[in-house]
Amino acid sequence: MEENKEIVLAENEVLEILKEINLILISLHDMDSYYMGKDAGEYEKETTRFVDEWKVTSRLAKVRGVLSEKFDNTLGDDNMDDLERAMEGLKYWEKPGDVPDDIVE
Repeated sequence: MEENKEIVLAENEVLEILKEINLILISLHDMDSYYMGKDAGEYEKETTRFVDEWKVTSRLAKVRGVLSEKFDNTLGDDNMDDLERAMEGLKYWEKPGDVPDDIVE
């Protein structure tokens, strides 16, 4: 939709999004650095603890909510809104050993 070509965020919204992203990204980077050359099992355990206790999924859901609410969700001819259409081809984790279709480096 034309209304979704330009999305406007207030400064406080951008700052909140960046805070959440930084908290997650820097923490994961610091864990990686701390556990480099150490027991992989401990690294995996601490990463899981961090995701759970620091409520990483809730933080990411909050960021998604702030961004998503800016979109007009009027359905198109295909009975989907712009966000649904954009997310349609994403591969999600389904089982152990799954790998993403795209790797961002």
